[in-house]
Amino acid sequence: MAALKLISHKLCPYVQRAVIALAEKGVPFERIDIDLANKPDWFLKISPLGKVPVLVVTRDDGREVALFESNVICEYIEETQGGRKLHPQDPLARAEHRAWMEFGSAILGDLWGLETTTDPALFESKREAIAAKFVRVEKALGAGPFFAGEHFSLVDAVFAPIFRYFDVFDELADLAVFAQTPKVRAWRAALGERASVRGAVSPDYPKLLRAFLVRYDAHLLKLAA
Repeated sequence: MAALKLISHKLCPYVQRAVIALAEKGVPFERIDIDLANKPDWFLKISPLGKVPVLVVTRDDGREVALFESNVICEYIEETQGGRKLHPQDPLARAEHRAWMEFGSAILGDLWGLETTTDPALFESKREAIAAKFVRVEKALGAGPFFAGEHFSLVDAVFAPIFRYFDVFDELADLAVFAQTPKVRAWRAALGERASVRGAVSPDYPKLLRAFLVRYDAHLLKLAA
């Protein structure tokens, strides 16, 4: 079996997707955290976009192949590693799941604005956009506990890091993002109990995220004050 090395950053939600997928599959891997503000030269050589995650796969012949982009990495893990399948077998259902994974990435784009802006108007715009997107998600959910019912999937691996942000945000202010989405709230709670999700970040994640907000002088902190 190919050896796997995941290049990571402690706060990156895209890294968490890969970590969760690997944990769900029970796959051993080495995790190497880097400082994205001071990227090592060796990292820039293997990451064309200069972003994490990067999964370095050591083949049987000793050659290393660097995979970048989180969804590509998750798909590779799904296709090559044993354990329970994280995608539906039906092609249409599988495509639908991939579409919702992309929707999760769109939410993360709004979240970046929410957590980094100093402008109250932009903050409110992003808050409303995220809340509206979760209303769309609400309509796609069934009885739970996970996105596709009883079976944990890669869609769950994508959304779990999104919900983790709000574990910290909720301590600062009531953003009411999930006020109109009871199914989403139940899904969030179920994912928060999952071992793979809990183990995808280090214990200092909340402290690191708060420090990130301070660094950006985030409007969110002013709501807390």
